[in-house]
Amino acid sequence: MTFGMPRALFPVLAVSVYDAGAAGTGLLFAAVSAGATVAALTTGWLDRVRKLGIVVIVAVVAWGLAIAGAGLVGSLWLAAAFLALAGAADSISAVCRSIINQTVTPDALRGRMSSVFSLVVTSGPRLGDIEAGAVASLTSARFSMTSGGLACLAGTAIVCLAFPALARYDRDEAIGHE
Repeated sequence: MTFGMPRALFPVLAVSVYDAGAAGTGLLFAAVSAGATVAALTTGWLDRVRKLGIVVIVAVVAWGLAIAGAGLVGSLWLAAAFLALAGAADSISAVCRSIINQTVTPDALRGRMSSVFSLVVTSGPRLGDIEAGAVASLTSARFSMTSGGLACLAGTAIVCLAFPALARYDRDEAIGHE
């Protein structure tokens, strides 16, 4: 989220790229939440998935691709569709990350891990606002959004290489079921 959260750019994109003003700004902000809501309401299928680490990786890759795609398109409605896809991917990732966090954290550390998890979830996007604005001030809002999505992909690759256990995570093994 630090590299791929473009919310700080929505007002300037709505005005300078899409010529859509306040209504366009509202649509861009709402698109992420709408996608996240739809995905959250339909996550029942995750009960049947054992390899949640793979789902997290795929969801984060989908987020990065959707954000980059939103930065590349010149249409407000296409950008909103990409942002809705990003929101859906983020919601799926969040559910899986929560499950993984709860199953691998020892009981004695669960409170502290939940605190760190909350800190990352709340501060990561705000750091993304700073990053997106800084890059946009040096280049353009569209470049900032696109490069942020691509940086998210690069970060995902680095995390996968540094923490191969994520891809191997199996919920049934983690909770002791066969």
